[in-house]
Amino acid sequence: MGNEYKKLFRSRQDRMICGVCGGLGEYMAIDPTVIRVLFVIFGLTGAGIIAYLIAAIIIPE
Repeated sequence: MGNEYKKLFRSRQDRMICGVCGGLGEYMAIDPTVIRVLFVIFGLTGAGIIAYLIAAIIIPE
């Protein structure tokens, strides 16, 4: 049994703006569209926009 660590990166292939949703989708093995919809829903309150900007700065490419 090897140690298989997953690393979170912004996606270079599946990106719309910065690749945050694509990277999260690859990391969690779900469709990035689901994550994009959640960011839009939270974006209506302002929290999604702030969270996306912070994630775009913190998550390496």
